[in-house]
Amino acid sequence: MSAINIEIKARCFHPERVEAFLLASGARYVGLDTQKDTYFEVPGGRLKLRQGAIENNLIFYHRADGEGPKTSQFYLSPVSDGGSLESLLSAALSVKVVVEKHRKIFFIEHTKFHIDEVPGLGSFVEIEVSNLHHPHITRSSMAADCTQYMEALGIAPEHLIANSYSDLLLAKNK
Repeated sequence: MSAINIEIKARCFHPERVEAFLLASGARYVGLDTQKDTYFEVPGGRLKLRQGAIENNLIFYHRADGEGPKTSQFYLSPVSDGGSLESLLSAALSVKVVVEKHRKIFFIEHTKFHIDEVPGLGSFVEIEVSNLHHPHITRSSMAADCTQYMEALGIAPEHLIANSYSDLLLAKNK
């Protein structure tokens, strides 16, 4: 099933303040997930296998890197046996990079928030507004929600990250 995200990723210098804001705003806390994202070499877009205690999905997406809120089209398929699928995909495709992170997951309505700690990269906050479970939501409404939460969290343009964690790790390891 295909869906759209409007999303940002930003450096997070005070994760505890972001969490306090979310809880004070009535966010639903899903939990802390230790995730392993294995990215595979594919001819176009990005293919990653996410394995965690909360989220386990195979995700394929297209997203242009750039500053500010970005639109991505994604396909998501739940995975019940991530280890077997990782072995299969690793045999069929080259592994591009593996990203491990500790992620606190929150929701306010159709907006998902992540407070991430990525070893070797630091702390980040992500805002994702998706129509995955709410297909009636328009792109303009999704973009407005993302911008509203950026402002509420005090996310400055210079804190935004244009790339994915995979790109940041690849650049760091060169």
